[in-house]
Amino acid sequence: MIRVLVAEDHTIVREGIKQLIGLAKDLTVAGEASNGEQLLEALRHVPCEVVLLDISMPGVNGLEAIPRIRALNHPPAILVLSMHDEAQMAARALKVGAAGYATKDSDPALLLTAIRKVAAGGRYIDPELADRMVFEVGLTDSRPLHSLLSEREFSVFERLAQGANVNDIAQQLALSSKTISTHKARLMQKLNITSLAELVKYAMEHKLL
Repeated sequence: MIRVLVAEDHTIVREGIKQLIGLAKDLTVAGEASNGEQLLEALRHVPCEVVLLDISMPGVNGLEAIPRIRALNHPPAILVLSMHDEAQMAARALKVGAAGYATKDSDPALLLTAIRKVAAGGRYIDPELADRMVFEVGLTDSRPLHSLLSEREFSVFERLAQGANVNDIAQQLALSSKTISTHKARLMQKLNITSLAELVKYAMEHKLL
């Protein structure tokens, strides 16, 4: 039996995923979490083979949680389930340690297949994303500007796009406001934008919101 811990902040989506997993005879829901902090706490006492991870949770988000999960003594496989069907986002998740990446538009049967595959030690990429990753991620000229951001800058970018201010982000990431302001200035320079309105527009245009 493959035990799955579901980490998803939207209750309706989380319940739907749990029902889907419940239909499979070889899968079971071991636990659930609605934010990154709950997930990391649950992993201390809930044994599982797979973490099904939403990448855009509040607090510690998916990209930040992945390396912390991988640092555990016996880390489960991590399958990211995201609303972002963007090759660069998938590449970031795989780079920091995810075993697979599926989108919330995935066929339910494919999602179950993905869970089984990563539980067995394999890798999984959403079929529609796989081809785009080959062509977009590997070719410098076609890479979007946000691919230039460091992992920390990208975390700050995501939170700014979601409406958080510098002080909020500093508290969430346990960093000083001055450090967050520095990251903000650098990421805006890399994205060639000068205002938060432009930042939000950029995030929407690249399906990062």
